Amino acid sequence: MTRKPPTGDDLVRVLATLANPHRLRVVAALAGERQYVSALARELGISRALLQVHLRKLEAAGLVTAQLELSEDGKAMKFYEVTPFAYELTPATIVAAVRTLSTPEEQED
Repeated sequence: MTRKPPTGDDLVRVLATLANPHRLRVVAALAGERQYVSALARELGISRALLQVHLRKLEAAGLVTAQLELSEDGKAMKFYEVTPFAYELTPATIVAAVRTLSTPEEQED
């Protein structure tokens, strides 16, 4: 199955999201296995609050997904995992993406 090339807006969103070192570390940690927030925060050495900010941005960009599950003791645990993705970044893909970028006026709507 051939994947449709990203739109300009999609490409900007993904690249902007991945331009942060914390978010790159989150994706790398989740690439091996899904994890719940507390364990992931401990592994990365950052607060859960800061991790939540980064996870929300990664989720909004479509790079991770979350699933709420109940533990055996009834505690709600939110697990995150990487959404499989692959972007080919070449001059040609950038040219194609630029043709589909929203104008500033369209972004305001």
